[in-house]
Amino acid sequence: MSKKSRKRANGEGMLRERSDGRWEARVPTEIDPLTGKQKFKTFYGHSQAEARAKRDEYLTATRTGTYVEPKKVLFGDYLSAWLDRYVKPNIRESTYSLYHSHVKNHIKPELGGIELQKLNTDTLQDFYNKKTGRLSGSAINLMHLLIRGCLDYAVEEKHILYNPDSSKQIKRPRVEAREVKPFNQEELQKFLKAAKGDPFYPMFVLDLHTGLRKGELLALRWKNANLNDGVLHVERSIGRIGKPGGKGTQIVESPPKTKAGVRDIPLPNEIVSLLKAHRAAQIEQKLALGQKHSEDSYIFDNGYGKPVDPRWFLRKLKIILEKAELRNDIRVHTLRHTFGTMLAQARENPKNLQELLGHADIRTTLGTYVHSTLEDKKRAVDKLASLINE
Repeated sequence: MSKKSRKRANGEGMLRERSDGRWEARVPTEIDPLTGKQKFKTFYGHSQAEARAKRDEYLTATRTGTYVEPKKVLFGDYLSAWLDRYVKPNIRESTYSLYHSHVKNHIKPELGGIELQKLNTDTLQDFYNKKTGRLSGSAINLMHLLIRGCLDYAVEEKHILYNPDSSKQIKRPRVEAREVKPFNQEELQKFLKAAKGDPFYPMFVLDLHTGLRKGELLALRWKNANLNDGVLHVERSIGRIGKPGGKGTQIVESPPKTKAGVRDIPLPNEIVSLLKAHRAAQIEQKLALGQKHSEDSYIFDNGYGKPVDPRWFLRKLKIILEKAELRNDIRVHTLRHTFGTMLAQARENPKNLQELLGHADIRTTLGTYVHSTLEDKKRAVDKLASLINE
C-alpha cells in the first residue's frame, strides 16, 4: 500500500494531515528565549474537523483568559507541595503538624489519587459526607479550608479554571461552639482545697490568677517572672505534636499564635509570694539532685529540668478534680474561663481583659470567654425596671 500523501487543508495554513492519518493543527505561541526559534502549540484529531475544533477552542480560551494548560498532576501531590511551600512557613510548628496530619490521614487517602484537573464538586461533597459522623465537625471544616485554599491557589496559577470547593452546593457540618462553664465560687474553693499540697498547686493557682493558656503556662521560665515588680512576661508556648514521618509525638516550644499573645501580666502580691516560695523549693530540690538553677530554668519542670509534659498536666488536673468530686466537664480551659468571667463580673474594662487574655480580637474575649450569670441578668432587668418606673 502506498504511503498516504501529506496535505494541507485549503486556506487553513497550520492545519495538515499527518502520515499516520491523523490531522495536526499548530498555533504559534512564543519565541524560545534560548534558541530564538518559534514555539508552537499542537493539537491532533482523527479528522480535520476534530483538530480544527481543538485548535479553535484553545484560541478562544486564550483570548478570553480561560485557558488552562492540561496537566496530569495528582491532587495529593499538589496539596502537599502547596502546604509545605506556602502554608508551613507562616504558621507555628504545632499548627503545621495538625494540618499535615489531616492531609496525610484523611484527605490524601480519599482524594490524593485524583488528577487535580478532574477533581469536581460531586467528589468533594461525597468526601465530606463520608467524613460526617466519623470526624468532628471542626475537623471536617478544617479539611475544607485546606482543600479550598489549595484550589484557590490552583485557580490563581491557572492550573484549574475554577475552584470546585467554592460551589454553593457544597454542604459542610455546622459546628456548635462547646460552652466551657467556669468554676462557680463553691467549685473554685473545692478545687483549691483538693489541690493544696500537690506539687502542681502553684501552677493551678497561677493559672487562675493570670488566665494563661496551657501551653503558655508550661513554657514559662524564671526569666519571664519579674518578682521585684510583680510582672509576668508571656512570650512562648509549649505543645505536643506529631514527629516528622508520623511516628510518635514530641514536645515543641514556639511563639504564641498571634502578636497579642506576647504580653505582660501584673501579678498580685499573693502570687508573687507563692512564686518566691516555689522557686526556693525548686532550687533546694535541684541542689539535692546536683542540678543547676538559672533564670533560663522552667518555672514548672518535670523534676529533671525539662518542661512539664502537657499530657501529664491533664492527668494531674483530672486527679485533682476527682479528689474534689467536681463535675466531669471541667477542662484545662475552665481555669482560663474562670479568670475571664470573674474579671468580667467585677466590671473590668473589656479592653484590659482582652489584653490580659492575649486576644487579637476583642470579639473573641466577649463572645467566648465572658459568661453572664443569672445574677447578672437579674441585675440588668432590675436596672431596666428602675429606669421605667422613675
